[in-house]
Amino acid sequence: MSYPRDLVGYGATPPHPKWPDNAKIAVQFVLNYEEGGENCVLHGDPASEKFLSEIVGAEAYEDRHLSMESIYEYGSRAGFWRLFRLLTKHQIPTTVFGVTMAMQRHPEAVQAMLDAEWEIASHAMRWIHFQHMDIDTERKMIDESILLHKQLTGKKPAGWYTGRTSPNTLKLIAERDDIMYCADSYADDLPYYEHNYSKPLLIVPYTLDTNDMRFATPQGFNTGEHFFQYLKDAFDTLYEEGKEQPKMLSIGLHCRLVGRPGRIAGLKRFIEYVKSHDRVWFATREQIAEHWINHFPFEEL
Repeated sequence: MSYPRDLVGYGATPPHPKWPDNAKIAVQFVLNYEEGGENCVLHGDPASEKFLSEIVGAEAYEDRHLSMESIYEYGSRAGFWRLFRLLTKHQIPTTVFGVTMAMQRHPEAVQAMLDAEWEIASHAMRWIHFQHMDIDTERKMIDESILLHKQLTGKKPAGWYTGRTSPNTLKLIAERDDIMYCADSYADDLPYYEHNYSKPLLIVPYTLDTNDMRFATPQGFNTGEHFFQYLKDAFDTLYEEGKEQPKMLSIGLHCRLVGRPGRIAGLKRFIEYVKSHDRVWFATREQIAEHWINHFPFEEL
């Protein structure tokens, strides 16, 4: 019986990624834009959101949860702009994981992303759990999300990240010919191809550890300094390894989390720290995917 999981990967000898300009590391910042697409009875959902907010361990109420709604609203009203100013000031290439419904509710933010020439990847139509959704409903939502994404941004997304996936998500993305890469994996420090579906699916893996979501989880970050130190340690380790085996480092950001003034200072220190090093490739995920396809096409694996 075949086993659909790959527990070996690249093994002891991962490929040298040949990053541009002989970089020791590729550093990739993701801004998750989710506010306005989360669980909410106003959206037709049975209950309120309970995930990734200041209320750790929140209950899902079968009615409006005004406190939860306002926490998410902070992200789109204030946190987004604080992060936008920081990232554009330092000219950081950024990939947005944009929830389509959320982007639809804030055209000004979408225009700012476009003006900054950020990559806008799709973060699905909704910021909800897909685990128990039937495959036909999920396929339909993916279709609708990509069509609306094109209307909002002017083009289809190159990348896809559901985040709260179902067992069918990767299969459904692999069916498509209009998505270059999928980020719904945390399995490696380098891109790789997933071969369990209708065609090889390029995975540009994401992360949940160098990610501000840990401000909103037990045993997470308590201060911006904790966030900075953890990101710095991750960068230092990969930068050292990069003398012989370069990797990529993903940094996950959320408007309503690190967009708070008490946290963003740690992110600012990290950006300044990384920029003090040479041979660092700041890239979007689309740029990393294009690089991988050019240097490691399907047939070579």
